[in-house]
Amino acid sequence: MSVTSRYREAWEGFWREAPAEQGAVFWDAEPALTAGRHLALFEPHLTDPGLPMVDLGCGNGTQTRFLAERFPRVVGADLSAAAVDHAKSADPAGQATYRVFDAVEKAEAETLHAELGDVNIYMRGVLHQAEPDDRQSMVDAIATLVGERGRVFLVELSETAKPVLLGLAQSPSGPPAKLAPIFRHGIAPGEVADASVPEYLRAAGLTVIASGDLPLTTAEHATDGTRIELPSKWTVAGRTA
Repeated sequence: MSVTSRYREAWEGFWREAPAEQGAVFWDAEPALTAGRHLALFEPHLTDPGLPMVDLGCGNGTQTRFLAERFPRVVGADLSAAAVDHAKSADPAGQATYRVFDAVEKAEAETLHAELGDVNIYMRGVLHQAEPDDRQSMVDAIATLVGERGRVFLVELSETAKPVLLGLAQSPSGPPAKLAPIFRHGIAPGEVADASVPEYLRAAGLTVIASGDLPLTTAEHATDGTRIELPSKWTVAGRTA
């Protein structure tokens, strides 16, 4: 069984069991606290806001629908068919379109680019969940999709998020309710070195245009009622003349 197949099966199991309502999944925070904050950082760097926007790793589509209110064509793409089913069910008006997409497969990226042309990409917290051997291939696919005119906004947990997650997982009362299913399905968060993200982008032929730090808001709360936030880093990249 390939790495991607193992990864897909873990996510299929997770999304088949996931509740349908918004906010029931650990990272499914309200868009105003997630994609909304990210767009304020991303939009100034878009060379063409009219390009299709691809929400890569769209999950149940909460952020995708938010993006679809702001861009003319939005596509939610995810490795998991069960996640795509959730996204479609939550979007009966068809604000966006959704598809199963394996970002590690070069041929799939080339096919999607042939269909859509250059795109802008929003990708939040996906790279650290991929197997290390698949990460460069995933960023290479991003480079194929953005082409010459597109831009990618990439958000990843920073290295300092790992002790936070470990502390939550090893809590005497057990991990928070919304975090437990992730571990149960064998999707224990991986770790991407802060310095490796720009290296992946450069190796794929993309230039880092802007970057910074911003806490990643989750849908879970600590025992004291405060919202759990994880340290993260964001990067805007694309091809530059």
